[in-house]
Amino acid sequence: MSVTTDRQQAEDAAAVIRLGARIRQLRKARGLTLVQLATATELSHPFLSQLERGLAQPSLGSLRRIALALETSPIELIAAAEAPAAGAMDVEVQRAGTGAVPEGFAAGSARMLVHGDRPFHPMEVVSDAVEEGECFVHDEEEFLYVVEGSVFVELAGTAHALGAGDSIYYGGGISHRWWSADGTPYRLVVVKEGPRLRGR
Repeated sequence: MSVTTDRQQAEDAAAVIRLGARIRQLRKARGLTLVQLATATELSHPFLSQLERGLAQPSLGSLRRIALALETSPIELIAAAEAPAAGAMDVEVQRAGTGAVPEGFAAGSARMLVHGDRPFHPMEVVSDAVEEGECFVHDEEEFLYVVEGSVFVELAGTAHALGAGDSIYYGGGISHRWWSADGTPYRLVVVKEGPRLRGR
């Protein structure tokens, strides 16, 4: 086995561990037990336990169920599994064009711009999806800035047209989704507050 293959296997294993840790963090922030998450996702308790410990990988279908139950998106979960940039714990540099999560996990690609247990989680999203898709609701506040293109951002059933340079903020508990306004690619920076513990 080559050194490259060994290194890739180690990186893949580390990504699975990071994904499991993120799922566990969100589950606890949502005040759910493993049994409750298993019920909500129709996945087995042992599988979810293995997943959180980095001993199993979810299928895309399973990942989607988990994301919906945890009030997040599959693309955000996968992006959270990226390796953090090297450097000091309080300084993190992300280079353009690196670490993007490939399409297939959701409509488009994304990359986390900051990793770890931070007070906010900025993410870059690139897509050309014209389908409205599912609405998401979570406790955390969120800010969206349109870098390129034009999008519709729907908040609680009301669509807002945004172009490059526009931004929108919405509080926790508001259903939201976005899509391309004209079928051309768009690029967003979405800044989400870190997970809140339920009851706080």
